[in-house]
Amino acid sequence: MTEVTEPEPSDSLKTFGAALQAFREHTRLTQEALAPQMQYSAHYLASIEQGRRFPSDEFIERAEAALDARGVLRKAARQLSRKQGLAAWFLQWAGLETQAISLDTYESRLIPGLLQTEAYARVLFRGQLPPLSDEQIDAQLAARLERQRLLRERPNTAFSFILEEHLFLRRTGGVEVTRALIEHVLEVVELRNVEIQVMPLVREEHAGLAGPIQLLETPEHQWLGYCEGQRTGQFVADPKEISVLHMRYAKLRSQALTPEDSRGLLTRLRGAL
Repeated sequence: MTEVTEPEPSDSLKTFGAALQAFREHTRLTQEALAPQMQYSAHYLASIEQGRRFPSDEFIERAEAALDARGVLRKAARQLSRKQGLAAWFLQWAGLETQAISLDTYESRLIPGLLQTEAYARVLFRGQLPPLSDEQIDAQLAARLERQRLLRERPNTAFSFILEEHLFLRRTGGVEVTRALIEHVLEVVELRNVEIQVMPLVREEHAGLAGPIQLLETPEHQWLGYCEGQRTGQFVADPKEISVLHMRYAKLRSQALTPEDSRGLLTRLRGAL
């Protein structure tokens, strides 16, 4: 998933965070005291107050109620545009990710952002066209690494990834970058809430030839999809379309190697480098 276009200053996020902090302090609540009332972690609350994370609609409504903000936070949220390092079209999806109870990802173009190493991500950013400045690369890298905290901060969220074998055989960034990437993926797969399957290079039947698939289940058990193009992204909420994506993802799971066999393949690929 490539959330890497046109970073803008995060002034609007910082302004919203400052307003949130002011209301919290006015009620004489610490972050540790307010977070449980809103059913969020203190770390998540701190990230938003510091302007480092885009608040979801649900967060804004809970903050309004808990702090009796009288609509001020809603108005401030309308001024939020882009989070530094994240493409405009990706913002809503990124916000939903922080609340999801399950996330399914099939990727055929590049290693998903949640699984990338810093070195691998930096190679991708340096290869962007039009070229990015050093400041833009640093901003996007920081956003990506921050987003990766989801894997460990949400142990009750089920993460499923199906990755094409050729993504590792391509050796993006060279042998050392690829070796470190495989080692990182092998470490991540040890997390109980993460499942990774590899689609073998030779596969006579393949349900994912139409492109990558992103599926997400909300706490209200609503399923949403996300499709990304070269410079655009689109949400999928139509139940009929979601049903099609579910069928394809289920078929991909049956066509890919099992998690155990995938781990074995990655270990062999690492050894061959």
